[in-house]
Amino acid sequence: MSSITIALSLVASLLLGACATRAINPPIVKYESHETMQFEKLERNRGDPQDLVVLAFSGGGTRAAAFSYGVLEALRRTEIVDISGERSRLLDSVDVITGVSGGSFTALAYGLYGEKLFDIYEKSFLKRNVQGELVSRVLNPLNWAALSSKGWGRSDLAAQLYDEILFKGATFDDLNRANGPAIAVSATELTTGSRLVFLQQNFDVMCADLGPIRLSRAAAASSAVPVVLSPITINNYGGTCGYHEPEWIRRFTDTYKPPRPAGRVLKRLQELREFSNAEQDPYFHLVDGGVSDNLGLRGVLDFIETFEALRAAGKPTPIDNVRRFIIFVVNSVSSPANKWNQSENPPGSLDILTKAAGVPIDRYSSESVELLKDIDARWTALRELRDSAGFANSKDPKPNYIANAPNADIYVIDVSFQALKDKTEYDYLNQLPTSFHLPDEAVDRLRAAAGKLILDSPDFQQMLKDAGARVADESVSAPSAMPVAK
Repeated sequence: MSSITIALSLVASLLLGACATRAINPPIVKYESHETMQFEKLERNRGDPQDLVVLAFSGGGTRAAAFSYGVLEALRRTEIVDISGERSRLLDSVDVITGVSGGSFTALAYGLYGEKLFDIYEKSFLKRNVQGELVSRVLNPLNWAALSSKGWGRSDLAAQLYDEILFKGATFDDLNRANGPAIAVSATELTTGSRLVFLQQNFDVMCADLGPIRLSRAAAASSAVPVVLSPITINNYGGTCGYHEPEWIRRFTDTYKPPRPAGRVLKRLQELREFSNAEQDPYFHLVDGGVSDNLGLRGVLDFIETFEALRAAGKPTPIDNVRRFIIFVVNSVSSPANKWNQSENPPGSLDILTKAAGVPIDRYSSESVELLKDIDARWTALRELRDSAGFANSKDPKPNYIANAPNADIYVIDVSFQALKDKTEYDYLNQLPTSFHLPDEAVDRLRAAAGKLILDSPDFQQMLKDAGARVADESVSAPSAMPVAK
């Protein structure tokens, strides 16, 4: 082939590439309200109706994807024997999985594939150089014209890759038909910094139909690290379909002094209202969900405090029978050591920018865990006061806040590097970078560590004891981590 022919072929390819167009999410023509209360879709229950089991998968690239996958593997091989002798796999009791950034891939993939994931995920995603493949596509001249197309950027290219290697064209309609646990992955709206959860009730506010949106675009949005990757753009149709806020919201808004603690749900309501005006905001640009919630816990906190506030107001909720909120906080946040404080010269601009972006996210993440523990302590104290002899015999009317104290306990099971007892393993995992490519050994050690952390967790053991349950003797224990490479 002559050089002229090659040149013409290249020009033709570039011109064809210029035709790349952004996937347009469709509108809802007419909003249909839901009579039952739904808040972030956390009401689904798959196991014991007295338990609501949540897995919260943090961000962190392949490190997060592998660590959260290790949790799924551990729950799959762990059988629980309850007080009546009934046996069940822990994985079958999971009601909700939240996912952010790297954790969103595992959450969406498990929600879509279920048991099949354990046959395909390792090869298709975890032990694949996803980052290298994406860089190759960005550097390929055949994609340059497409990358310069209006509303189309590096994250759209990434979404194509994720679709090819993992999601195979699946949409949120396909996810809902899979009938597994509720999956709630989130991104951050760039202008307002608000959290956008890929659930239909969130998209209802925008008069947008979530069903036809591909899972690959949600994963790309949730993991679109600012600057490194471009935002994912979606259309807003808010105000065009007759949307109105759910009836139960009025219990908080139609009163001068709403029941406490209603602050979180009111704040969340304010965030959602920012999505409702298409004339003002016809487009939203979505970036990494870790910017607004790196542990995927904010929605869980909102839900629990909404439940508490409704109870305080004496209103029934769909989960009044829940006695245990069991929350696995799968936190793959790492803090690699550096030698900055050993040098008189300060670190460079890029290091400062990276650290400045990460520190607030990491600090907020730890505060979310502490808030869950504080809520559990508050509920326990309220129940003790309610059930005390002095209060029971009091002639004064019972304050609603005390009389309607939730009869549930919250178990926060810490699955994080910081909880590792093996310092050698902690040092190894804590140094792993945030990228979409890790050595196979690192992937295996992350998976093994996750399973060990669950079984060794004091909160996990306390939850079993309080429930009168135990791990079945023949349950397969966590596999050993691979030895440190010499």
